Amino acid sequence: MPRLLTYNVHRCLGVDKKLDVARIAAVIAEQAPDIVCLQELDVGRARSGHVDQCQAIARELAMSVHFNAAMTIETEQYGDALLTALPERLVKKGALPTVRGVPGLEPRGALWAAIEIDGTTLNVFNTHLGLVPREQRLQAEALVGPGWIGHPDCVGPTLLTGDFNATSITRPYQVLAARLDDAQRRLGLKPSLKTFPSSFPAIRIDHVFVSPDIRITGASVPNSPMARAASDHLPLVVDFEIETRTA
Repeated sequence: MPRLLTYNVHRCLGVDKKLDVARIAAVIAEQAPDIVCLQELDVGRARSGHVDQCQAIARELAMSVHFNAAMTIETEQYGDALLTALPERLVKKGALPTVRGVPGLEPRGALWAAIEIDGTTLNVFNTHLGLVPREQRLQAEALVGPGWIGHPDCVGPTLLTGDFNATSITRPYQVLAARLDDAQRRLGLKPSLKTFPSSFPAIRIDHVFVSPDIRITGASVPNSPMARAASDHLPLVVDFEIETRTA
């Protein structure tokens, strides 16, 4: 049964102010996921010792990795990654829309990979939305539009995950939930699993959305002392099955 983990790793800077890529990899490895979607990674940035955090984590997990630099400043990059040991190919990576005239907004982006699971192709999208509601709405609408989930090539089982910076009562969440199902809602989890902040998780802003042909069989938020220290978010883990349609 495949397992997906989504995790905002906060550039591998823990709540204890320690920069520790190996610790993030260890938190992930404890869950033995098949697919890993990460947000807030540094690649070649001075503030994190010029380490390529994507490649370092991929090596620890023995996985292939695709990285999308949402932000590039000269040789320094910052963005999101998708890792797996399953057969895969990158379909698309790129920027999401933003709003002009608002100071301090970071560029945002998404990745789309086609991953083979037992002979079936699973479309996996990983993203990290902005902080301003108007910006989030634009980005959510883009994700369900013809450039991403609404693209003609996006057929069959589909999974969208990441840090959406939006709770389930917000418009951006509702835009996404109108197109794909919230994995936690599918399970009827009460109370819901929350991931932020890691020291006392009170908010649900990391989500997994799935198409009807994906059956959710379990969900959890690892909260070991190591996980609580490694990032300001906890990882969200979802187990699923792809339902094969018979003629």
